[in-house]
Amino acid sequence: MPLTLDDLRGGPGARQERKRVGRGHGSGKGKTAGRGTKGQNARSGKSVGRGFEGGQLPIQQRLPYKRGFTNIYKTPWEVVNLDCLNEIEVEGPITPEVLFARGITRGLQFPVKILAQGELTRPVVVHAQAFSEAAKAAIEQAGGSVQELERTDEWVTAKPRTRRLPLNRELKRARVGKVGGPTRKEALAALAASREA
Repeated sequence: MPLTLDDLRGGPGARQERKRVGRGHGSGKGKTAGRGTKGQNARSGKSVGRGFEGGQLPIQQRLPYKRGFTNIYKTPWEVVNLDCLNEIEVEGPITPEVLFARGITRGLQFPVKILAQGELTRPVVVHAQAFSEAAKAAIEQAGGSVQELERTDEWVTAKPRTRRLPLNRELKRARVGKVGGPTRKEALAALAASREA
């Protein structure tokens, strides 16, 4: 018997029959056709995105307003104003080290930003990680100068958000935190040594 076109078949799973709905109770998809009884999802032309909460603010947008929310990626700047700089009598430039020694900032690990509140009546040389435009203009207008330092604090890059990062995968393989396993510090040192080799 000769082979004809209607004898050709695709491989298993190559073609699936479409779901035929609304064809009687016996079909299993009759009456409401699998859409349930009434409601937005039962209507034609529905377009309800995942996470839609009926028009109220979705949970991912409400979270920052919830009590106890803390943004762990926020940089804790040390803010110093011009009137504070005006009171500092020091030979040479005003640096973050000078500000910390005078008790104006909390520590050298925090980046310093100079803001323009108050007046500056004498020329000063200021070194800091950031300046507002108004503060920079006021310092230069008083005959001083500014130098923007490079930020080397721990808040320059955000902390890892997920355990699926490549570094954390490697630490997991090294059995960090397990009984008999290395500490995180030891594992990081071993990883750095293996990459250099």
